[in-house]
Amino acid sequence: MTKEHDLTGLVTRLKDAAGSNLLSVILYGSAATEEFHEGHSDLNILCIMQSLGREELSKLHDASSWWVKKGHPAPLFFTLDELRYSADIFAIELLDIKAAHRVLHGEGLVASVHVPMDLHRLQVERELRNNTLRLRQHYLRHPADSRKTLELMTSSISTFAALFRHALIALGEDPPPAKRSTMDRLGSVLGFDPSPFHTIFEIREGHKRGRAVDVQATFDAYLDRVSKVTEEIDRRLAAPPAKG
Repeated sequence: MTKEHDLTGLVTRLKDAAGSNLLSVILYGSAATEEFHEGHSDLNILCIMQSLGREELSKLHDASSWWVKKGHPAPLFFTLDELRYSADIFAIELLDIKAAHRVLHGEGLVASVHVPMDLHRLQVERELRNNTLRLRQHYLRHPADSRKTLELMTSSISTFAALFRHALIALGEDPPPAKRSTMDRLGSVLGFDPSPFHTIFEIREGHKRGRAVDVQATFDAYLDRVSKVTEEIDRRLAAPPAKG
């Protein structure tokens, strides 16, 4: 109920503030699917506007601030042209929005956005590598602290689940909709055991207590699988060497 109440409140405030300049309000991500979990999943909002100059942005301040004070991520604001021209650098994000979204106001304009799949492959490789590096960096801050290590895994699991889904897409596979099934499918394709990811999902969703697992051993397996996926995707998606 809180989720729907907040969404209705935001749309009302945006419409009152922007009027006809507001073309579309779109909820995207897990909140637009059956994988939404209260307390863990964000309510991600994309607003498509006719124009976004200083005056238009100023009018959106109160609605955006109200939303953020509710504990939600700040809405994203694009013009339709900006969204279309950004598809080359936000290929992963726009594919996700196109795959799972709910139109709260206006038209479903994201359906008209073309995503270049050759650039999608490059972004998948880059994001896997970047997030693997970040995982190592964050662990190095508190290597002996099991509580922080567990927090690191539970906070990063959704990012890796999304990237694993896009790894399957880049490999020409049709990924399943559920995050756990995605881990299983990629494990089957690349030949790794996805059980560490299942353990973290169970803890994150409250089905298993953190103290019931060996956190450091779980992180060892978690990091191992993430690193292997990154290396294997790099290998499989590598561009052929230039001739001559």
